[in-house]
Amino acid sequence: MITLELARCSGCSRCEVNCSFFHSGKIGRSGARIKVVKIEDIGIDYPLVCQQCSERYCTKCPEKAIEIGALGQIIVSPTLCTACGTCETLCPIGAIELYEEIPLVCDLCGGDPRCVKACTLDAIHYEPDVSAAVSLKAFKKASRGLSPEGKRLSHALTLSRELRDSWVAGRRA
Repeated sequence: MITLELARCSGCSRCEVNCSFFHSGKIGRSGARIKVVKIEDIGIDYPLVCQQCSERYCTKCPEKAIEIGALGQIIVSPTLCTACGTCETLCPIGAIELYEEIPLVCDLCGGDPRCVKACTLDAIHYEPDVSAAVSLKAFKKASRGLSPEGKRLSHALTLSRELRDSWVAGRRA
């Protein structure tokens, strides 16, 4: 599972660039499996990536095109996928998104995530312990009807609130 130390993220987007280039040979946010959510009004940059949740919502694919790999990563079968968007709709945090009729989701780069290697601030970490899966049940209801970008923003706002509050409290002290 990929974890992060949010207080260390500068929003440089090296993780996005390296992810996109590794998977497609192109540099661009839309091809990345990790997305940096920039919340300018509160000064937070939040890299969001598949959390390998315990619910595995995306595996409810009607075409059975999504399975779980040995590392706990999501594997999408390009031959079975019909780009129906069910996986994108079901992910409560927007970590899976269709791009050019292909669902893009973190596959952990085969156990050597490029986003982790690219982060010079040590904000992103890879922990291969698949038993540490988090639950995203709390985000499911709140994300209903949102676009993947809207889900990412909602998730980032929720999880970054504590950090932001501690920063504000530190400035007042």
